[in-house]
Amino acid sequence: MPFNSVDFLLFFPPVVLAYFLWPARWRYLWLLAASYFFYGCWNAKYAILLLFSTVATWITGLVLERCRAGRFPRRGADAVFALCLVANLGVLGLFKYVDFILLNLNALLAPAGVSLEKPNDLVFLLPVGISFYTFQALGYAIDVRRGTIRAERNFFRYALFVSFFPQLVAGPIERASHLLPQFRRPTFFHVPDVRRGLLAMAYGLFLKVVVADNLAAVANPVFAQGAAAHGMRLLTATVLFAFQIYCDFEGYSQIAIGSARVLGFRIDANFRTPYLAGSVRDFWRRWHVSLTSWFKDYLYIPLGGNRRGRLRKRANLVFVFLVSGLWHGAAWNFVAWGGANGLLLVAQDATEGLRAKIRRLLRIDPASFGWRAFSVFATFALVDATWLLFRAPDLGAAWAIARRIAAQFDPLYFLTSDFAAMFGPPPRGGVVAFALLATAACDLVRARVPDAAGRILRQGAVFRWAFYLLALASLFLLGAYGKNHEPSQFIYFQF
Repeated sequence: MPFNSVDFLLFFPPVVLAYFLWPARWRYLWLLAASYFFYGCWNAKYAILLLFSTVATWITGLVLERCRAGRFPRRGADAVFALCLVANLGVLGLFKYVDFILLNLNALLAPAGVSLEKPNDLVFLLPVGISFYTFQALGYAIDVRRGTIRAERNFFRYALFVSFFPQLVAGPIERASHLLPQFRRPTFFHVPDVRRGLLAMAYGLFLKVVVADNLAAVANPVFAQGAAAHGMRLLTATVLFAFQIYCDFEGYSQIAIGSARVLGFRIDANFRTPYLAGSVRDFWRRWHVSLTSWFKDYLYIPLGGNRRGRLRKRANLVFVFLVSGLWHGAAWNFVAWGGANGLLLVAQDATEGLRAKIRRLLRIDPASFGWRAFSVFATFALVDATWLLFRAPDLGAAWAIARRIAAQFDPLYFLTSDFAAMFGPPPRGGVVAFALLATAACDLVRARVPDAAGRILRQGAVFRWAFYLLALASLFLLGAYGKNHEPSQFIYFQF
């Protein structure tokens, strides 16, 4: 049931209406039932995996709480926690990584004439959202073990935390310390929350169907040709993909944040205008914030973070980003994408002093507009180069595309009719230009104007309704709805 589907349009209003009509103390049970129905619409059988992760981490939390109170032996609690980690990561590995592991093992064992095959009964579809809810549930267990939160004794309330439908299948990955206390207090119908929520949902839908899907209609056919396409077309498609994946995922996040807000709950922002970042480090403070912070708190810092010297810090950075790449997909190009970003962060850290000396030598003011604009452009260029690894089907294809771009680099190609033909009929080129300009404008406003949504909602009725009608018109007239109006999937559903 994608957010950009008619099914969700038919699902969400009755859920909201019934929620606020339900007795206040039992409302979380209604949301739990709605969340499992929402997930079951993809594959009802895989709801068992969601339930398994929920039960395992809930029991682990109770055991760890009893251990802290002295009612359970420490060794036993450590064993239960380790079993919980192995069970959850094992299920994730079985469904997501078994083919990748077998493929690489067979490549290593091929000289010895050994070939491993997966049993026919182990052929699975990848459960939607498994990487997201597994990390959210494990984050809860780790927090209880550290003593930063108390274990949730109400199983159904905890089950809602793991399965809350707005952010279940593609995040943001919420922390128990932020979301669970909200489920302990019933929410009530609040007009300002509803207005803000609906505005966020409309913005998210705009980013998805007007921006991301229109960009995909141009970029996907070029990537389908691979290295056979002209290098400048491939370069353009790579730039378009950078905005496509951003608007696709931010679109999902905004709809998740908005739908939760309508119900009276707060979900943290997942993106903070990342393409306005002035460095790669700054970019990763703004991009997929919930996952980046998860890896920082639960992997990077336990590995030692930056407390054990520069060499260890840089090794930790690269390792964490390699794991992040593997989290995104069971393929070497994803691992390479993560590693490339880790190396960019290491390079930035290693050259920080040198770059400062060069700026002083050239009398460059880091706060000047020209330098900030150059930094944003350079950061985008570096990040976009790594997106090629993410978008290409494999490492070989990424290398072939990169070589093609380098061999045929020619800025004058942008003036040719062949380049214009890449966008198809003239209206599509206009829509793509509008989509890119609108995205840039929205991000600039969000970066410069605190609470931009609140500013809009505080305007007079004439301005507000003109804005609403313009937004609706853009969705209906410019949205890309695919063949037979079938909704396109969000990119991060595959992770």
